[in-house]
Amino acid sequence: MLFKLSVKNMKKSFKDYAIYFLTLVLGVAIFYMFNSLDSQQAMLQVSESTRKLIALMIDMLGVVSVFIAIILGFLIVYANNFLVNRRKKEFGIYMTLGMGKRQISKIILLETLLIGILSLLVGIFIGVFASQFMSILVAKLFEADMSEFTFVFSSGACIKTCIYFAVMFLAVMIFNTITISKYKLINLLTAVRKNEKVKMKNPILSVFVFLASVGILGYAYWKVTGGINELDTIEKILGPILMGTIGTIGIFWSLSGFILRVIQSSKKIYLRGTNMFVLRQLNNKINTTVVSMSVICIMLFMTISILSSSISVQNSMDTELEEMTPVDLNLFKTANLPDSYVSSYSGKTIYYTEEQKVDSRKSIVDTLKQNGYDISKLKDIVEIPIYTVPEWTWKYSLGNYYETAKAQYSMLAYDTPETLIKVSDYNKIASLYGQEQYTLNDNEYIVLCDFDSMVELRNAALKENSDIQVNGKIYHAKYNECQSGFINMSSSHTNTGVILLPDSFEWKEEWKEQKFLAANYNADTEEGKQEINKEFADDDSKLNENLSAKGIRLDGMTKITLIEASKGLSSIIIFIAIYLGIIFLIASSAILALKQLTESSDNKQRYNILRKIGCDEKMINQALFRQIAIFFMLPLVLAIIHSIFGIKFALTVLVVLAKPEELLPSIIVTAVVMGIIYGLYFLATYLGSKNIIKEEE
Repeated sequence: MLFKLSVKNMKKSFKDYAIYFLTLVLGVAIFYMFNSLDSQQAMLQVSESTRKLIALMIDMLGVVSVFIAIILGFLIVYANNFLVNRRKKEFGIYMTLGMGKRQISKIILLETLLIGILSLLVGIFIGVFASQFMSILVAKLFEADMSEFTFVFSSGACIKTCIYFAVMFLAVMIFNTITISKYKLINLLTAVRKNEKVKMKNPILSVFVFLASVGILGYAYWKVTGGINELDTIEKILGPILMGTIGTIGIFWSLSGFILRVIQSSKKIYLRGTNMFVLRQLNNKINTTVVSMSVICIMLFMTISILSSSISVQNSMDTELEEMTPVDLNLFKTANLPDSYVSSYSGKTIYYTEEQKVDSRKSIVDTLKQNGYDISKLKDIVEIPIYTVPEWTWKYSLGNYYETAKAQYSMLAYDTPETLIKVSDYNKIASLYGQEQYTLNDNEYIVLCDFDSMVELRNAALKENSDIQVNGKIYHAKYNECQSGFINMSSSHTNTGVILLPDSFEWKEEWKEQKFLAANYNADTEEGKQEINKEFADDDSKLNENLSAKGIRLDGMTKITLIEASKGLSSIIIFIAIYLGIIFLIASSAILALKQLTESSDNKQRYNILRKIGCDEKMINQALFRQIAIFFMLPLVLAIIHSIFGIKFALTVLVVLAKPEELLPSIIVTAVVMGIIYGLYFLATYLGSKNIIKEEE
């Protein structure tokens, strides 16, 4: 009998369960999708290092899933609480008919169990099909071969999802049992007539608090943008975060009184149609949801910032990666080794062997040949010397601008020697890389730099003082700003400075020299390039074992390794960001929807009064629509304003990884995702509220 009653109640209250069911289904589907990647990676044809990166990403997503489960757990309990409160009168009638609290608890348990099973089935069904598209996304991000693509069902993800959500529903059942046990019959029967007590705020005080909150937010915005260079520690960043939180709470605390004060000043607007009713409803609603609205606003802000910044980072890294890896191989070797050096780790003096000192004077090509490497596996080989002069440091290059630069960028190591290259040597590399080549007179030099913040610093120094004296000779800057170019391959524009000097520059034996080699692999297929790459990238390759046995050190990087590492980093960022962003969006949308449905349920009598004074259904529905639209838009608008400055701060911090020009596509994607999910909840809330206010008592 109780089972039949539970099923009948679910059918009758399906409209009430719509938001709850939607939230559960989306939560289950997303949880399954992101936890099924371990099964999806099996069909991707990728290298061993990429497979390790995917495994790392899966492990990190597993950790994030625990956090996600906690958020969803609180959300499900919150949503369930709405449903229980919505049915207080129904439970009161059951008790008057002789049903005990234990039987009512059993009904709730059965309903929770049924809705849980149904949402799990539907959510996993959606998640299974959606995860196939996730496989395509993973393959695209890691540039994997999907020729063996097949439909995949992850039993592990399914079991994990069922276990996590079973624990959540168990918590809900316990919560419901405790809640029902505390109900009194008189309170259940009169619950529909009880409304939350609302204290009207002083409009003058509200205006003052509103303006003060705007000022606090404005100062916080300035700190994270205009004063960005001061925020170099976690402690300093916490200040603007705290100010932003206080300002957000202040805005919502004062908003109802502020809006009331502003709109009441215009009688034409205030007295038009149902505006007075809508305004009073909003006033009451915002007054009682200050903390909820603030939390929702912050979650929406995090959603927008996380999704936009992460997608921008991923797009920027992909764009720059192709440009910054023009060849397959870069190798470095320190030349003219001294007799010894002091270890930076132990502080002990380390002595070089005679064999190491002799080898340091050899070219990188000769070193490779003499250690068993078949040099025919490389083509387009260019090898050049790179110099450093002890007294030619960043501090010396900056000249009179040094004190200004130190105040602005205190964390930089200004005693670092500059990288010096003769212009003809650089042009060999530039020709191989497809970059611009340069010419110099005997008394000129050029600064190459592509790292944005360092470009600004060096340009300011060049314009203030461009003369440099080395070895008794004065050199003038050919250009008063940095030129484009780089030597080392990288995943992004990270060249902080290379100095090009004329070929007549005289190098002293005691100055440090480094040999640099750039080359391509002599292979036509990707598999062939992978085989050559292993000889340089794998520590246990024959070449590296021979070099290690003789104490010879060849540093460097390969294009394949750079691409795999960069793709792995950007993919991990984007997956975790999407996972967190969508969950935050679902949570904030669901809380907003449930708050509005609760208000609609509590205020049915007010809408009945509107009908009695002559308002038709069209006017009432328009009033309800405007009320819900404003209620949904308020936290979103403030979250968007927060995000404008938050994203700017994030891009400044992640300047190496993200570029502002890549921001527009990420904002469009974020807007589409938010529009679909947020809009879906808004529509469900409006339809649900419209049905609630039409119900007969």
